[in-house]
Amino acid sequence: MTTPAPGAAVVTGAAGGLGRAIAAALHADGWRVLLTDLDADAVAAAAAPLGGWSRPLDVRDEGACAAVAAEAARGMPGGLGLWVNNAGILVTGPSWEHDATTRQRVVEVNALGAITGTLSALEVMRAQGHGHVLNVVSLAGLVAAPGETVYSASKHALLAFSLGTLADLRMAGVRGVHVSCLCPDGIWTPMLHDRLDDPGALASFTGSMLAPERVAARAVRLARRPRPVVTLPRWRGAQVRLLDAFPRLALALTPVVRAAGRAGQRRQLRRVGPDPNRPRL
Repeated sequence: MTTPAPGAAVVTGAAGGLGRAIAAALHADGWRVLLTDLDADAVAAAAAPLGGWSRPLDVRDEGACAAVAAEAARGMPGGLGLWVNNAGILVTGPSWEHDATTRQRVVEVNALGAITGTLSALEVMRAQGHGHVLNVVSLAGLVAAPGETVYSASKHALLAFSLGTLADLRMAGVRGVHVSCLCPDGIWTPMLHDRLDDPGALASFTGSMLAPERVAARAVRLARRPRPVVTLPRWRGAQVRLLDAFPRLALALTPVVRAAGRAGQRRQLRRVGPDPNRPRL
């Protein structure tokens, strides 16, 4: 189905990278976008050309998420139309190399933060009778990602929560509120700019590196036409689901995955030159 005309949209982690690209694409599509991020100054700068609506937000803070949802609902006559949980952090390397603080932070931001944002948005949307939560997951939420185990675990949790919550809404008779998961391949954002020589990040480079604008464009289409799960590119979604269905095969192919990831890192390094912080494709 197609959603109603754009209204207020909230994007978390919107100071840069994919979040900023999604906010810009939604703004161009007619949404009034409230950009949020932990970095108040950076998100205000990102919001300036997009209507200037921004708020600092720690997605782990339930009260702050609820306040942002309420503000967004008041910001447009149609209320809160869309909430995009984009904020996330990546750590790489074997799981036993991450200390407890690091593991907790990844899970708190990527999983619990998105869960908190989802529930804050749903509180408003259920009362309105309409709305859409779009959770940015990852292909790492569909299959175990060597070298990104804690990150992958947090994304698996978010995917399961999202689909289960969507089913709960339907079982409760709520038809006008949607939950979608966008699962993209590796994206050339600051999250990966310094990972070109990181052996722990090989899984993120096994496919074709995506431009943030391409993922943002798909997010806008998904916002208009909700679907439970969308992978980008589609063929990569089919590939990782096959590996997830046959874990012994996935383990046997680990050397192939490693080689493909290293080749992807070298390919990306040739594209961007010696300074990996230059965000071009």
